[in-house]
Amino acid sequence: MALIEIPEDINKEEAKLFLAMKLFEEGKMSLGQASDYAGFSKKSFIEILGKHKIPVIDYPNEELEEDLKNA
Repeated sequence: MALIEIPEDINKEEAKLFLAMKLFEEGKMSLGQASDYAGFSKKSFIEILGKHKIPVIDYPNEELEEDLKNA
């Protein structure tokens, strides 16, 4: 396993948070897994995702529009 050098101005917790956010965004981790890994409650992690404009629910606009037409 290769080690990644983290710049000195980024602490370990911040690096874990950004890794968890990206892995969640890519669908590699569930919300629960990512929030646990980052060390946050699900609620706090959802708030952080929102601040970084990462959607919690992956619902394509086309599907939403179609569902609204059929509602």
